Amino acid sequence: MISDWLAELQYRLGATLDASGKIVPDTSWSAQLLSSERLWMMIEGTHLITLMLFAGTILFVDLRLLGIALRTTPVSRISDSLLPWTVGGFLVLLITGSALFFSNPLEYYHNLAFRLKLAFLLAAALNIFWFHLRVQSNRPEWDTAERPPARVRAAGATSIALWFLVIFAGRYMAYDWVTCMNPGAFVSAVAQCAVHDAALEKIDREIAQ
Repeated sequence: MISDWLAELQYRLGATLDASGKIVPDTSWSAQLLSSERLWMMIEGTHLITLMLFAGTILFVDLRLLGIALRTTPVSRISDSLLPWTVGGFLVLLITGSALFFSNPLEYYHNLAFRLKLAFLLAAALNIFWFHLRVQSNRPEWDTAERPPARVRAAGATSIALWFLVIFAGRYMAYDWVTCMNPGAFVSAVAQCAVHDAALEKIDREIAQ
């Protein structure tokens, strides 16, 4: 199961063994990264700053698609000039986000806000795919229009809403009520806290042997 594998990743990978062959607690690579205040904070800080860059470039394009900002500038000019920054920001976000997840994988996987964030990310990615595949297919017809067609504006509004939800969900990942520490019935069901607890008990037994 995914949870068992993540528990192994979090508690066993890279862990130190004592003289009897037992795992020394909090010595795995994940635990060391999480407890390394400076390194972890540098990664988190880089992630947040890059998120502002990434989301900011997308926001400029979306506001133009809505006909709110830079109305006299062609959409293609804005999109093409910001695309390298958007792609670069995405790559840094992918690397730093993966590192943050690695620091506490089992807990993040069973975090309600994290699961919502992944769902919103998937929806945002599908919206981008749909925009480039369908909506943007006739861009020359509305590239210079101050107010693009309705379906273009809808794609821009959807993008803004979804990226706002991604950021909102990411912000709430730090709160205890969305984790399996002391969950309510809804959080427990959606975050699969019973599976989380079973994986945690299994790895605890293995470590104690």
